[in-house]
Amino acid sequence: MILLSLMAPGDVARSVAARARARRVALGLTQQEVADRSGVNIWTLRRFEASGKLAFDALIRVAVVLDAIEEFGTLFPEPEFRSLDEVIERPKRQRGKRRTVVR
Repeated sequence: MILLSLMAPGDVARSVAARARARRVALGLTQQEVADRSGVNIWTLRRFEASGKLAFDALIRVAVVLDAIEEFGTLFPEPEFRSLDEVIERPKRQRGKRRTVVR
């Protein structure tokens, strides 16, 4: 298991790209097949596998093709509470009122 918290953002992106490439190869898919199925341009996919750079919506489409979409469910986990007191004491967030500008 790779500790992503110890990596720079660019290294995390390259690690994700390397794992996506490994999964693609393990599934026996070519870059062209993934590009066709995901709707991501082949050159964009190649750049992603080489550099880790890819728009988030394109990453989601690639993840669907690579049958890895469920992993996005753990990306931003809900806070865990150990007791009801923690839930009750949790501060309530309120939205601010919009200011209207009188001209």
